[in-house]
Amino acid sequence: MSILIDQNSRIIVQGAAGVEGQFHLAKMIEYGSKVVAGVDPAFKTDRVGGIPAYPTVKQAVENHQADTSIIFVPAPFAYDAVLEALEHGLSLIVIITEGVPVNDMIKIKQLTKFSSTTIIGPNCPGLISPGKAKLGIMPGHIHLPGSTGVISRSGTLTYEVVQSLTKANLGQSTCVGIGGDPIPGSTFIDILKHFNEDPQTEQVVLIGEIGGSEEEKAASYIQQEFTKPVVSFIAGKTAPPEKTMGHAGAIVSGGKGTAQGKIQALINAGIKVASIPDEIVNLIKNK
Repeated sequence: MSILIDQNSRIIVQGAAGVEGQFHLAKMIEYGSKVVAGVDPAFKTDRVGGIPAYPTVKQAVENHQADTSIIFVPAPFAYDAVLEALEHGLSLIVIITEGVPVNDMIKIKQLTKFSSTTIIGPNCPGLISPGKAKLGIMPGHIHLPGSTGVISRSGTLTYEVVQSLTKANLGQSTCVGIGGDPIPGSTFIDILKHFNEDPQTEQVVLIGEIGGSEEEKAASYIQQEFTKPVVSFIAGKTAPPEKTMGHAGAIVSGGKGTAQGKIQALINAGIKVASIPDEIVNLIKNK
């Protein structure tokens, strides 16, 4: 098994008329993902990248029984794209778009508070269940099917860690990039709950960074409820205070959200923390 996506996921790409949408649509199909349609109000064609193209999500869902969407729509229109996907019952929505307004994400979180729909992102690389399906911009060739779950706030750090895991023959069940914005669609805890219920996942790598308190919350959840080994890495130990580092959510303010505080919370919860990404493989092997 895997979490959230597999070879049966029926995917639509919103924003498929744009350059980024078309490029990654082709890469997902090349990987073997079941992309059933492209959606974009700008379409004046019935095909894109060799698959059906529609101006609305409604048409794509009705014609192809889609259950998953990935959004490459520009930030000012991302909220409307998510709303359209929600209105038509898609169970998983991944927002790749960077720069989505915080107020829009607050509204999206409210809309999905009592919904069964899972939102990943925004400002994220998406997710991949190696050998089954790729949903987003992760480089598929560095992944290997296996039993290690990966959750990360950082896209490039995810790739670095995954490549190290693959070289060590430590395959992955699913890798999820939740994004680094202040209001993510899914938190570490949301994804950990999925991994806790997945029989394929035997251990998890959690990649965090400075800013916010999601890592501390995850540490508490892991200590109290998570049943599988976890290895972690926290980026940003040398970041100056009060300065945003890379992601909008990666800012230390008022002494909160420091790398040191997150590392200590994880250690206190019995979680092994790597000092550099290259240590993760050894920590897993010596669990």
